[in-house]
This record gives sequence, C-alpha cells and structure tokens, in this order.
Amino acid sequence: MTAKLRFSEKVSAELRHYVYRLIDPRDGSTFYVGRGQGNRVFEHADGVGDKHDDDTYDDDPQKIVLIREIKTAGLTVGHVIHRHGMSKESAMEVEAALIDAYPGLTNLVKGQDANRGVMHAQEVIAEYDAPVAEARHNLLLINVNRTAALNDLYDAVRFAWKIDPNKARVADYVLAVRKGVIVGAFKAIRWLEATPENFPGLIRDGFGSRNGRFGFIGEEAPADIKEQYVQKRLPDSERNKGAANPIRYRNK
Repeated sequence: MTAKLRFSEKVSAELRHYVYRLIDPRDGSTFYVGRGQGNRVFEHADGVGDKHDDDTYDDDPQKIVLIREIKTAGLTVGHVIHRHGMSKESAMEVEAALIDAYPGLTNLVKGQDANRGVMHAQEVIAEYDAPVAEARHNLLLINVNRTAALNDLYDAVRFAWKIDPNKARVADYVLAVRKGVIVGAFKAIRWLEATPENFPGLIRDGFGSRNGRFGFIGEEAPADIKEQYVQKRLPDSERNKGAANPIRYRNK
C-alpha cells in the first residue's frame, strides 16, 4: 500500500496559509475549493470535515458523499495547491475568487466577502453608484443572494425563513436584496408556516420541508413603490451589518 502523502514541518512552515482545489479523478472536474495550513488539503481529500475554532468538524454532506464515491471506486481524490505562502487574510481572498471561478462546487459557503464576488459591470455600477434607498415605509429586507439561483425572484424572497411572523406582519413591503442592491419589492398578504400544505409548489420544486420556518403569500408591490425602492442600494452602514443573517428590518 502506498504511504499517504504528507507535508513535513519544514514544508508546512514554508507553505503558511494556502489555497487548494479537490479534483474528481473520474472526469477531472474540480468539486471543492478550500484554504488551510499544514496537511489540511490531505485531510479534506480523505473526507475530514471543516474544523471550527472549538476544534469540532462540520462535514459538508455533498462533498463527503462525492469523496466516498471516489474512494469506493478504488481511486484517490486529486488536489492542486493553487497558491501558498500567504497570510490568512490573503488566502481568504484567493479562496473566494476561485470559488467564483468554478461553478457547481460542493462548497456550502461562497467565501470571504461574497458581495465582492463575480459581477457583470452593470451590477458593479448599481452596487456602488445607485442612489441609496430611503425608508418611507416599514420594510422587511431579505437577502436573496443564494435563493435567487433556485427559483424566480418572488419564490426566492418569500420562502422559507427563520422569522417571527408577528414582527414580519408589521412590514408594509418585503424587499428582495441581492449584493446590497434592492432587486424586487413585494406585498405580503399572509405569512404561513413553511409546510408542504401551505407551499406545495415550492416543496415540489426541491426546496424541501422547512419546519420552524415561515413564508408569505403575496404579490408584487405597486409600480410607484417599486420605482421608489428597486435598483436602489442599501446605505453603506447596513451593507455588512448582520451579514450572516438574511433578514433585517427598516422602519420609516
């Protein structure tokens, strides 16, 4: 049996923080981009999950299943060290750029500052030069950076969120936000628990059952409301605030 490849302490010291790709040897496709130190690339190729600050690991099911399929076929996960000798901050930037460059990865997280990721020039102009939205109503803003890729904008913004429905009902309008720019405005008529009975079409379309979450049934906002908010950007003070939470409120 061939000995497992590992970096020595000397090599690890020279590598510092590095960014790598994992490759499926069956078709040569890249299925994961990561960053790490020491022998992290080999651990990941062996199917060990991401390590957190508390020394626990979180396995990405899609990635782990793919690695197991490769190993079951008697093959070895390929890997490439893309860039090394970096600080942690530089490695995070390179990792995020590579994640953008390889569509269809198993990565659950897009990487550091995903709002600065791949954009059309028109999106760049909207993000930095669009007028700032002024709240003239009670607003519920929902980040659809991830969900907009799964369905149309209405379904992406209305289903399914960890939200207090009583608090959500106070909002006059629900605004869909993508990369800091408001891309849609809707009027929520009813907030319901996100069950197959309440949202049968969305469940069928692969969203899955979302126990403990809520969605709304509604309609597009009137034209004057859309003109007031859509294609306006959030204030700079709010763009990175609570980035991990897709839900935020603004009151008039």
